[in-house]
Amino acid sequence: MISRIKRINAFINLGKFITDTENEQLIEDWIAAARSKNNWFTPSNVAMSLRAIATSYLNEEALREWAGQYSEPSSFQKIGVVMAGNIPAVGFHDALCVLISGHTLLVKPSSDDEMLIRAILNALISIEPEFKKCIQFAERLNASDAYIATGSNNTARYFHYYFAKKPNIIRKNRTSIAILTGNESVEELKNLGRDVFQYFGLGCRNVSKLYVPEGYDFTKFYESVEEVSADYLNHHKYFNNYEYNKSIFLVNRVPHFDNGFLLITESRSLVSAISVLHYETYGSLREVQALIAENEDQIQCVVGTSAVNIPGLLPPGTAQQPGLSDYADSVDTMAFLSGL
Repeated sequence: MISRIKRINAFINLGKFITDTENEQLIEDWIAAARSKNNWFTPSNVAMSLRAIATSYLNEEALREWAGQYSEPSSFQKIGVVMAGNIPAVGFHDALCVLISGHTLLVKPSSDDEMLIRAILNALISIEPEFKKCIQFAERLNASDAYIATGSNNTARYFHYYFAKKPNIIRKNRTSIAILTGNESVEELKNLGRDVFQYFGLGCRNVSKLYVPEGYDFTKFYESVEEVSADYLNHHKYFNNYEYNKSIFLVNRVPHFDNGFLLITESRSLVSAISVLHYETYGSLREVQALIAENEDQIQCVVGTSAVNIPGLLPPGTAQQPGLSDYADSVDTMAFLSGL
C-alpha cells in the first residue's frame, strides 16, 4: 500500500506537471484528444479545467490541509466510480478522493470524457508508479466494495437498483441559481455571465435560473455579457441549440428576451435548456429563501452579491471555481471513504 505521504506528494507533483511549461506540448495533445471525442470540449474550456485542477485541487498547501482533516479508513477497498462527462475532467475530484483515501479506484469514465481522464491518471502513474496497481479502468464494476456514481435523474434510479446492497454515493441532476437585486454593477453582471456561460452551461454549478425583483430590466445584463457573444455565435453546437430553442419559443408564442445568443424566459423550472436562462420574479428575499429551502436537493450553488444577504452565497463569477471541500450534492465524499 502506498503511504499517505507518497499519495499526497504524487498529486502535488501532478499539479506541477500540468502547469510546467516543459509539458506544454503534451497538454496541448491532451486538449486536442479531448476535443476530438467531444465538440463541447473546446480548447479553452479544457485548458481552463486543467488549470483549475492544478491550482485549486492540487495546490500543495490546500491539498495537505484538506487531506489532513480525514483519518485513514479501517480497511482499504475497491471503489467503483461512474463518472459524468458533461464538463472536462469533471470526475477527477472523485478519483482524487478515492486515491488520497488509500482505496483502489475502479473507474468507468464517461465516453464523452474518457480521453482526458485517462491522460491525467496515466500521468499520475508515471509520477508515482505504485499507483498502477491502485487504478483500474473497467467497463463493469461488479468487483467494487462501494460505489460513487454520477448521472441524470434517470440513471440514478438505475444506480440505486444495482448498487443498493453496498455503500454508495449516488448523485442526480442539480443546477445553480442566482439572486439579483437590480443594483448589480456591470462588472458583477459580467462575472455572473461566466457562471451562466462557462462550459456552455453544462455543469451543475452553472447558473440556469435567475431570481429577480418585480419589474427587473434585463438590458444591463445583456449589455454586460455582450463581449462573449462571438464565443457562442461561432460554436455550431451551442448556436444550433439557440436557434432550435428560439424557433420553439416563436412557434409556441412563449414570451422571451433575446440578444442573439441567449434566450431568457420566465419559468418556475430550475433547469433550463442550453442557450436558455430561466427567471422568476420575487416580492421579497424571504420568498426566495423559502424557494431555496424547498428545492435544496436540486440546487448546487446560489450566486449573489453581498447586498442579497443570504447565507452561503457565492460571489458572481465564482460558481465554477470549486475548492477541495466543495463536494457535489453537499455529500462529503472523503468522510464517506474514510468511514468504510
